[in-house]
Amino acid sequence: MLIRLLRTHLRPYRRLLAAVVAFQFVGTMASLYLPSLNADIIDRGVAVGDTDQILRTGGWMLLVSLLQIACSIVAVYLGAKTAMGFGRDVRAGIFAHVNRFSAREVARFGAPSLITRNTNDVQQVQMLVLMSCTMLVAAPIMSVGGVVMALQEDVGLSWLMLVCVPVLAVALGLITRRMVPGFRLMQTRIDTVNRVLREQISGIRVVRAFVREPYETERFRVANTDLTATALRIGRLQALIFPVVMLVLNVSSVAVLWFGAERVDSGQIQVGALTAFLQYLMQILMAVMMATFMLMMVPRAAVCSERIVEVLDTDSSVVPPVEPMIAMTRRAELEFRRVSFQYPGASAPVLHDISFRASPGRTTAIIGSTGAGKTTLLTLIPRLVDPTAGAVLVDGVDVRLLEQDEVWRRIGLVPQRPYLFTGTVASNLRYGNPDATDAELWAALEIAQARDFVAEMPGGLEAPIAQGGTNVSGGQRQRLAIARALVRQPEIYLFDDSFSALDLGTDARLRAALKPVTADAVVVIVAQRVSTIVDADQIIVLEDGGVVGMGRHEDLLVTCPTYAEIVASQQTAEVTA
Repeated sequence: MLIRLLRTHLRPYRRLLAAVVAFQFVGTMASLYLPSLNADIIDRGVAVGDTDQILRTGGWMLLVSLLQIACSIVAVYLGAKTAMGFGRDVRAGIFAHVNRFSAREVARFGAPSLITRNTNDVQQVQMLVLMSCTMLVAAPIMSVGGVVMALQEDVGLSWLMLVCVPVLAVALGLITRRMVPGFRLMQTRIDTVNRVLREQISGIRVVRAFVREPYETERFRVANTDLTATALRIGRLQALIFPVVMLVLNVSSVAVLWFGAERVDSGQIQVGALTAFLQYLMQILMAVMMATFMLMMVPRAAVCSERIVEVLDTDSSVVPPVEPMIAMTRRAELEFRRVSFQYPGASAPVLHDISFRASPGRTTAIIGSTGAGKTTLLTLIPRLVDPTAGAVLVDGVDVRLLEQDEVWRRIGLVPQRPYLFTGTVASNLRYGNPDATDAELWAALEIAQARDFVAEMPGGLEAPIAQGGTNVSGGQRQRLAIARALVRQPEIYLFDDSFSALDLGTDARLRAALKPVTADAVVVIVAQRVSTIVDADQIIVLEDGGVVGMGRHEDLLVTCPTYAEIVASQQTAEVTA
């Protein structure tokens, strides 16, 4: 998966990668040339007292060092540019792909996991790309070039390389092998911490209302402790790397000096050549260490890439049509034709054999007990999910054959849990229509019974809104969400229990103000409260996913026992209250 992800998303950066390799090659070769020049200074300058030789060779060393520094700077810059571009493209790809997911796929992965995959997981692979450009490219060049240069200095000590290099590689390889399961577990632990933290922050009011702070504190402590323990276990293994490397480097240095001294004493090698050989051996060992360090990053990046590719390879269950229909000239008319819906793996369908028609200028209400399938029915209209049987039609055309943007443009949805985005009142309302004027916004607020409280907020339309609308009440959020749908001026209004947080007076005034605005539109209202839908032109009663009654309020009281029971229970509750 890692190779596939890198190959796919690094393709646009082939020229930059080629430039990185070229500059790293030149810089590494310059670095390998320095010990040879240093040997010349010692053997041909210092040993014989030739000052000119020292100055000339020293000048060359200075120029070669400057070249090596310049090449390294350019290579690191290009590598960083490539890595950052790669990360940007992968994050954008995940974001765009997730935006095409239906509600089913989003629920399958979960928001915390999707956030982690698009942030932490991408960052790990991005770091691998960066370190590969700065270290992994140079490591093989340094290793091969170091061996060649060292053999040029003295073949007699070459056996030391055959001992030191494998010892270091095996030692680091064993450490890295034990770290792989830890990296795999660590990503799961991060997901868990994100999920717990997200739940606690989102549900802070519930936590405090039920005095569950100690329980939630303990739950977070367990998740945090598990992550810490995994990180510490990996950290302890990582801590072994530096001592092992230093041990091998120091023992190798002692061995070179020990056996090299005998060869110097016998005249088989000069002091400068021995010094150069030692430096080459250090460079080879450092290259092995860099390569091993990269191998240590690969397992974690591989785990992260699997998680990223899993998202990218998941196709939405809502598939856009191959040849979508765009033009719809008639006024919007909504029809459910023998619609059924069943979640994958479920033993029974949520909805079964639903048929009804909602015409322009008429209000269709849907009511039923909790779990009857009301919200699921509503999500089928904008294709948040697709029916498993039957068809949902707009203007007589199956929505699965229509251009999705065209369907969404004609729908104004007020969800069961109204969500407001960070920004201002105006920016949230203009989600419905980016070109709406301030006058249109105030008109929508007036209809939604939200004008008064918005006018009292500091800044009015420019009053700040916190993430999720947490700085306004539940009823105010609902009214702002309704105003957002009104600004859009759609042909189909979908209200998913959007009046539940309103008092009866505000509810009645809002519905009265909506009538002239929605006179030519299809209006579908999902409600729990009978008073909200009592004036609806058509009331559909759901029970266990099926239609058990359809008609006006007065008729259903006589013909539908389920509806009569709902009305009676609410009247009893009102009297008791």
